[in-house]
Amino acid sequence: MDGGGMEERHLKKGYVHVYTGNGKGKTTAALGLAFRAVGHGFKVHIIQFIKAIKKKEYYGELVAAEAHHNLTIAQFGVGFLGTHSADVDKAVANQALRYAKEVIASRKYDLIILDEINIAIHYRLIDMDEVIEMIKNKPEELELVLTGRYAPPEIMDLADYVTEMKLIKHPYLNNVKSRAGIEY
Repeated sequence: MDGGGMEERHLKKGYVHVYTGNGKGKTTAALGLAFRAVGHGFKVHIIQFIKAIKKKEYYGELVAAEAHHNLTIAQFGVGFLGTHSADVDKAVANQALRYAKEVIASRKYDLIILDEINIAIHYRLIDMDEVIEMIKNKPEELELVLTGRYAPPEIMDLADYVTEMKLIKHPYLNNVKSRAGIEY
């Protein structure tokens, strides 16, 4: 195969990636991987923990996903953490985790991205041991990506790829607001 076609393909062996750190680019890197995988005919599902639809056009990846039949994005969140009850955040994060387990068990996807799951673990919205079990029991052929700051060492130890995004310089340090198409 030349890799440029849109025929359906599947991985024989999937790996676990972790994108973490305090710099910009964790979700962006995962979206780049998703875009590349779709271009090779893989089926991709992105599950966004914490993030909530403010309006459909807010996150550019939601609009872009509609143009790609092999790319699905599901958001679970009610907005920024701390702006409402911690019980609400915990309930929604656990709903996302249950959904992620179902999607993984379905074996319908070649690449699954658990966007911001590390944040959900860090703030104890979901149980890290459940995530570890999910990683250990993933189908052999599934490529799995976990993003978000504060990736626990236990999760990084299980990963095959670990990338840390380091903040060196960013316009928001000079009070520049997030920009559509760049930060979201």
